[in-house]
Amino acid sequence: MDFFISNAYAQGAGAGGSIMGILPLLLMLPVFYFLMIRPQQKRMKEHKGMVSALKKGDEVVTNGGLGGTITKVGDAYLSMRVSDDVEVNVQKQAVAALLPSGTLKNI
Repeated sequence: MDFFISNAYAQGAGAGGSIMGILPLLLMLPVFYFLMIRPQQKRMKEHKGMVSALKKGDEVVTNGGLGGTITKVGDAYLSMRVSDDVEVNVQKQAVAALLPSGTLKNI
């Protein structure tokens, strides 16, 4: 019954095979750093700076798409006027973008 299953033999190691096998992985590390990790860190740093610079009267949009004018800024939360009689409290980190002044004219 040995004719249905062929024997598997180990292949001999070639000279320099271990270095050539690891070389592509070592070359991919800088590529991942410059294409993925570094831009993400830059975006996080810019967002943190934008959030820390928020002040009363700024017009912002949250991650959920809610736009309004900041009325009060606290340590972790801020109050935002979204309509004439409507104010909501949102986390500072939920602010996605700072809009140019005068963008939200109807509020």
